[in-house]
Amino acid sequence: MAKVPSAVVAATGLVGGYGVARWTRKRQLGGVVLAAAGVAAAQQWRARAGGKTAAALSAAYVAAFAGSHPLARKVGAWPSVLGVAGAVAVASWAVADRRTDG
Repeated sequence: MAKVPSAVVAATGLVGGYGVARWTRKRQLGGVVLAAAGVAAAQQWRARAGGKTAAALSAAYVAAFAGSHPLARKVGAWPSVLGVAGAVAVASWAVADRRTDG
């Protein structure tokens, strides 16, 4: 079975976490989705690119989540979430997934 790229895992965590929180009206449930995907992506980042890179990408993941809130006031919730998810996905691919593409 092929592994899902960490870029996809991270982006799905940000988008899925927001979607679950919005549609269930339970922010904590969205947080569980966000955290679970973040942990899964961090494990992949560590395995593919090392601990320092995993820490940096994890910080970017958390910063994207936090930054999506003020950005949403300017561009709307979904555009904000999709934008930060895309940014994290590109960073993840560039420094971790690209190394294992064959």
